[in-house]
Amino acid sequence: MTPALSSQLNTVEEFANQYRAVAIINAGFFDPVNQKTTSIIFQQGKLIANPKDNERLVNNSDLKPYLNKIFNRAEFRRYLCEQTVRYSIGLHSESPPTGCQLVDALGGGPQLLPELTSVQEGFVDNANGRDALGSTKPNARTAIGMTGDGTIILAMVAQKRNAPTHSGMSLPELANFMKTLGVEKAMNLDGGSSSSLYYDGKAFYGKVDLEGSLVRRPVKSVLMIQETLRDLK
Repeated sequence: MTPALSSQLNTVEEFANQYRAVAIINAGFFDPVNQKTTSIIFQQGKLIANPKDNERLVNNSDLKPYLNKIFNRAEFRRYLCEQTVRYSIGLHSESPPTGCQLVDALGGGPQLLPELTSVQEGFVDNANGRDALGSTKPNARTAIGMTGDGTIILAMVAQKRNAPTHSGMSLPELANFMKTLGVEKAMNLDGGSSSSLYYDGKAFYGKVDLEGSLVRRPVKSVLMIQETLRDLK
């Protein structure tokens, strides 16, 4: 499971064609106006996307009280621990485990499990009426989680075409759903119109418009499972 970033916005099918991926899920947040990331991305130990470089984010006066929290949001991480690959979900400020080297990381948030951290990550500020993700309302959602034995689960919640404004899940409902799958650690990914999943040659989209039509929105980054060399022979 590795991250991929596009210089322009691409659909999950376009990512799949470029990287010969078996499975892809949309991942980090981005600004659709300037197409710059608002989520941190590391690839092969290098920082390839930094929200601090997004001037529309850092210069937004409404967001300045939350920037420190925005820069310390949840990440899905891949470590190399000697010869063993390990995955984890935690805040950006968390140090790698002893003896492990950070290989890849992709930011999203908030964490869903073991607890929902919307306030800690700057998505929600109840005192000032802030709820950046509409976390209590049903919507198309995407998430990634890990079970106790390390199995990675990709989840996308799709809206119903005949109920565009009353279908989907809230973030607490998404957390509870992931828990029913045996997930112990989980992280929300960019949902709503970005919700998209590609598997075995087919793309699935989660958001529908008011007429019930699917929204096929291109995205900035994805998490993907690529074909092995053996599969390509």
